[in-house]
Amino acid sequence: MNKKLKINFLFLFLLIGCGSKKQPLIQDVNGTHRLTSNQIWLSHEHILVDFIGADSIQPNKWNHDTIIKEVMPYLQELKEFNVTYFVDATPDYLGRDVLLLEKIANKTGINIITNTGLYGARNNKFIPEYAQEMAAEDLAKMWINEYKNGIDGTSIRPGFIKIGIDTSDSLPVIHKKLVKAAALSHLKTGLTIASHTGKAIGLWSQLDILKEIGVSPEAFIWVHAQEEDNNDNYLKAAKLGCWISLDGLGWELEKHVEKLLFAKRNGILDRILISHDSGWYDPQRENQAIRPYTNIFKKLYPELKTHGFTEEEFKVLLSVNPSKAFLIEVRKSPSDKNSQ
Repeated sequence: MNKKLKINFLFLFLLIGCGSKKQPLIQDVNGTHRLTSNQIWLSHEHILVDFIGADSIQPNKWNHDTIIKEVMPYLQELKEFNVTYFVDATPDYLGRDVLLLEKIANKTGINIITNTGLYGARNNKFIPEYAQEMAAEDLAKMWINEYKNGIDGTSIRPGFIKIGIDTSDSLPVIHKKLVKAAALSHLKTGLTIASHTGKAIGLWSQLDILKEIGVSPEAFIWVHAQEEDNNDNYLKAAKLGCWISLDGLGWELEKHVEKLLFAKRNGILDRILISHDSGWYDPQRENQAIRPYTNIFKKLYPELKTHGFTEEEFKVLLSVNPSKAFLIEVRKSPSDKNSQ
C-alpha cells in the first residue's frame, strides 16, 4: 500500500470515528435536536391542565381551536424574549395532549417538550386504575414504548419523564413504584426524570430508589423545590448532583430572589432551574384565568440585577442548566459505572 493510500484510509477511519460519536440530543414534539447551551428555556410550564381526575378525563371533548385562541397571546409574548424551548410539564391523565402541543409548536415556532410517566400527587387522583396493580417494570415498558414508538398512536415522542408524589418521609407503595418505573425507563431511554416533590422530606427516599437501581441524581429534577424552607437542603441536593427546580415564578417572586441569592453565595447556581409553572387553559372553567410566562424576564431579572446578578449568571439559569438537565443521556450512579 503506497503512502498516499495509507493517508486516505487513515482519514476515512478518523472521519467514520468522529461521525459515529453520539451527539447529545433534546427531544421536542417535532423531533430531536442537537444540544446547544445558548438557547432560552422555560423548563416547567403548562398549556392545558384538566384537574377532573383519571376516572373522568375526556380528552376527545377538548376543542383545540378554542384552547389555541386562548393561550396563543401568552405564547406570542415569548418572541420578545427569544424563548426557544418550552417544557410542558402536564402529565398523562392531567391534560397531556401531544397533538395540541404539536399544533401550537408549529404556529409559534417554539420547541415544545412533552413527557411520559404518571402523576401520583393529590392522593393518586390522576393515576388510572390499570396502573394501581401494575408492576414498576410493566409501567416502565409502557413509558419506554412511548419514547421508542410515539405517544397515543402518534409519532410524537416524550423528551422527559414526569412523575409526582405526595410529600412524605416514607413514600406510599404506589409512589415508590412510580419512582422505580421512572428509573428503569431512564436506563433504557436516557430521559431525565422530573418529579413533583415539594419539600425536601419527599426527595431523599426518591434518590435512594434511584441509587438502588443505578441511576445518578444528575438525571433527576426536584420539582417545586421552592417549597423547601431549609436552604441547607439545597446544598445537600446540589452536592449529590440533583437538579433543583424553583418553578413558581408565575405566582411569587420574593421567595425566589432570596433562594437564588443563597444559591449564588454558596456556589450552586449550576444546579438550579427556574420557571413559572404558569399558564394554563382549564377545560373545567368557563372563564379562563391564564397567567403569563414572562415574570422571569419582566420582574425577576431586573430584581436580580439590583443584587449584582450578571448576564452570564442569568444565562446559566435559563440556558446552560436546562440544556444539561434535559439532554437525552443515560446517567448512571458512580457505583454502577464502576461495575461496568
